[in-house]
Amino acid sequence: MRIDVHLTPEDLTEQLRADARAGLTATPKWLPPKYFYDAYGSDLFERITALPEYYPTRAEREILTAHAADIARETGVKTLVELGSGSSDKTRLLLDALHAHGTLGRFVPLDVSQPALAAATEAIAADYSDIEVHAIVGDFTRDLDRIPGGGSRMVVFLGSTIGNLNPGERAAFLRELRGALEPGEWLLLGTDLVKDEQTLVAAYDDEQGITAEFNTNVLRVLNRSLGADFDLTAFDHVALWDAQHRWIEMRLRAQREMRVHLPALDLEIEFRPGEELRTEISAKFDRQSVATELAGAGFTMRQWWTDPQGRFGLSLSRTSERPTRH
Repeated sequence: MRIDVHLTPEDLTEQLRADARAGLTATPKWLPPKYFYDAYGSDLFERITALPEYYPTRAEREILTAHAADIARETGVKTLVELGSGSSDKTRLLLDALHAHGTLGRFVPLDVSQPALAAATEAIAADYSDIEVHAIVGDFTRDLDRIPGGGSRMVVFLGSTIGNLNPGERAAFLRELRGALEPGEWLLLGTDLVKDEQTLVAAYDDEQGITAEFNTNVLRVLNRSLGADFDLTAFDHVALWDAQHRWIEMRLRAQREMRVHLPALDLEIEFRPGEELRTEISAKFDRQSVATELAGAGFTMRQWWTDPQGRFGLSLSRTSERPTRH
């Protein structure tokens, strides 16, 4: 087992400082969703995936269970690369299928959290002792060039994490990913699908309030990491469907006027009563929109699967000829 570290805790702290300054001084205010995921936030998210309202994880698992063997037969790849790997729980379905197909030789998980990555890769290395495990501590928005070459590869990007990027960011990410791959290599992409507003909003605003706790965790992270003094009880969790942009937004709404200090940034910010801080977008797709965005970056969709209820989409695409660089 090998772990390459291209993103240190100090790097993460500097990113947090820069993002917090940019987002909290903007109008309207915003913060990136990646800061939900400290140890406590990651545990909360695992609990969210088990909630009756939160269908994406179950739906995507249904698709993988039904079609992992099909994916292994069609691609026959030697290297499986997973972006934002986390625990790589669902990915084991693909590892099993490729292993049974007889082609898999290497697994390359990439994630920002070194402790989580180390724990996950140690478990996978123990369970799949005949494959090479080469983990990368990095950010998929900037470290795609760190993915090792050699052997046919398939990049896996599950959980509809791509929906947390706005359209411009998605286009840039897909172009960069295409540039990191060779002609004929593969991308397996999970995307949540447009559906009725009630189902969508409920998935981000559960009755138990676990998603609300997850949302406010970003403020807890800022309090701990930047010495901020956010009062977590003074913000309400908001989840709404933006039909124009076809995405869910999560926000934190100030209950009262307040002044927040961030000593690490030498920054003081004010909130008006009812002012909202956007913490996440989660874009929703359909087959045509996925195919169009992939084609714009140089991928050709070869397969499209959904769960039986049509809630979630999994696309298998292949790189076309390398685009001309300008």
